[in-house]
Amino acid sequence: MDQKDKIENENQNTDAPASQNGHTPKRVVRPDLTGVEIHHGARQGDDFVRIVRADEHLKRIAPGVLRADEEASLPQGSAGHLLGRVKSFLVGKPLPSEAEKEERLTKIKALAVFSSDAISSSAYATEEILLVMIAAGSAGLRTALPIAIAIALLLGIVSFSYRQTVHAYPQGGGAYNVSRENLGTQAGLVAGAALLIDYVLTVAVSVSAGTAAITSAFSQLHPYRVELSFFFVVIITLINLRGVRESASIFAVPTYLFIASLTAIIALGVARIFLGLSPVEYHASPLPATPNDISLILILHAFAAGSVAMTGTEAISNGVPAFKIPESKNAATTLTVMSSILAFFFIGLTFLADRFNIIPSETETVISQVARAVFGDGFAYGVFQIATMLILVLAANTSYSGFPRLAFVLARDGFMPHQFSFRGDRLAFSNGIIYLGVLAAILIVLFGASTHALIPLYAVGVFISFTFSQAGMVRHWIKSKAPGWRKSIVVNALGALLTLLVLVIVGSVKFFLGAWMVLILVPVLVIGFNLIHNHYRRTAEQLAVGTLNGALTKPVKQIVLVPIHDLNKASLRALAFARSISKDPIALHVMYDPEESQEFQTKWNEWASGTALVVLQSPFRSFIAPFLAYVDAMQKRDPDAYITIILAESIPAKLWQQLLHNQTALRLKAALLFRPNTVVIDVPYHLTQ
Repeated sequence: MDQKDKIENENQNTDAPASQNGHTPKRVVRPDLTGVEIHHGARQGDDFVRIVRADEHLKRIAPGVLRADEEASLPQGSAGHLLGRVKSFLVGKPLPSEAEKEERLTKIKALAVFSSDAISSSAYATEEILLVMIAAGSAGLRTALPIAIAIALLLGIVSFSYRQTVHAYPQGGGAYNVSRENLGTQAGLVAGAALLIDYVLTVAVSVSAGTAAITSAFSQLHPYRVELSFFFVVIITLINLRGVRESASIFAVPTYLFIASLTAIIALGVARIFLGLSPVEYHASPLPATPNDISLILILHAFAAGSVAMTGTEAISNGVPAFKIPESKNAATTLTVMSSILAFFFIGLTFLADRFNIIPSETETVISQVARAVFGDGFAYGVFQIATMLILVLAANTSYSGFPRLAFVLARDGFMPHQFSFRGDRLAFSNGIIYLGVLAAILIVLFGASTHALIPLYAVGVFISFTFSQAGMVRHWIKSKAPGWRKSIVVNALGALLTLLVLVIVGSVKFFLGAWMVLILVPVLVIGFNLIHNHYRRTAEQLAVGTLNGALTKPVKQIVLVPIHDLNKASLRALAFARSISKDPIALHVMYDPEESQEFQTKWNEWASGTALVVLQSPFRSFIAPFLAYVDAMQKRDPDAYITIILAESIPAKLWQQLLHNQTALRLKAALLFRPNTVVIDVPYHLTQ
């Protein structure tokens, strides 16, 4: 048989247009939407074949392989097009998957994305130390600088450890991957749960701190701090939904503005001190009348409060795949720069606060008071306060980069819902971004956008992840024995011991202030992760082809059932469809009023007498329950058969008209959703107006 004969023997479309000689060409359309048209000429030998290409929005790129373009990927229908336009306006046009490499970050942009949390914590970490040590009067305030230096040293050890992590685990995942591979799955889940909690708290704390910065300069906005914080969360969420590279471009300017302006404040402030100049403008708050003694408990409390400066240090290790090639090298360099800037800012601000005798105030932040002492109450101060507000608000962006990526890794491993592994239109992990924004907004509302109320919950989670990560790296070096492993073990072991000590201090000091919630929530999340994983494992086992038996590959026996309320075009279309898949479908009419039986029977005999009809009387005017009872009875009679239910549904032309209908089909589909051996097929009949 030649190619022409083969083509003519395939399924043909009789609706093809006529050729020029009046003969209707035979069209063959293959599953990949390509094929041929055979045109017969008036004389033998005049036949010719015309190639039929795929749809204009579905391009054939290989045999049996099609590629959908951007237009084909947009929502369909008038409502869908409107939704698509709104979505494109808010988050941008969809990006193809191959653009993912172009979305990767340079070191300059990565510093803005991943480091804003750590760098911005210098804006409130000093204040948290002073708020504790003020109880000991002026002598207590003098101890803030040594405490800040101790925290900075710990930051250096942790940062060095994470430099090793980004080289050892370039696939990202940070503390979760390190702990899981070296300490066991449950240890990894503890680290992952702690980080997820800390990321949510980071958004709430950062946005609340940013709002506090702006209300320090504009006190009339203070009553609206919750509304402002909520607004900022919405804006940051939308920006991150636009994609990693675009959000980095937006956040780079305020990040570097803050770095430049705070560097200027520290440099000018130190210069004023060494030149013996007094502060430009400063109004001291009164110290406590009866200061307490400087006790070890008070110092530990202050150390725990100031340790919030270290939050965000782990974000780069979670997001290594977001860097441009070579990912690990660029991530390690960015981590070093970030840690250096943070240490310089933290120690510098604490030094200036100490020398300028800055005292925490209810109405003005410590960093604002330092800026007034250096710049005065002029233009430069206003610019710095705006920069501080922006960096604090945008510090939440570190979590918007870390939380979705960590959720993706957990979802990939089967410990979180698989929805978190999907990328959105802009190649960002949209579900993780949206969930993070919602959870942070809830916290802001519950805690009244108060930084001091939220911070006791803060830092506990991050030190849990620090400890597990450091301990995991110790185990990693013991197993790998890579070059320099002995020196690395010493550094990581020291880091693990110190972060564990800090964790105990932070957990005990902040326990009754709110840290107990985090310590309870971590095991709750771990239990949830395991439940999710067990579900996915059992699902995979039951669906695996290895468990296939012969009964699953044989044609199934089915009973086709069509519920009929009234005979009309929609129900007749459903009956026709039922007859196309079964020789003996059953029509079921649930009847409320026996007086209508004769009228319905007359219409049935006229239009559908060839199909078996069962009339089910429902004297209590219920439709779904009696229908389900009939389905149950059919399944009891033949347990191995599939009940295929064909639903006739009329679809209004306009969306609002849907509200005028009783949604019986929708309610019936919901009732049938989880029933075994039940198939539901919807046969729509579209109305024109």
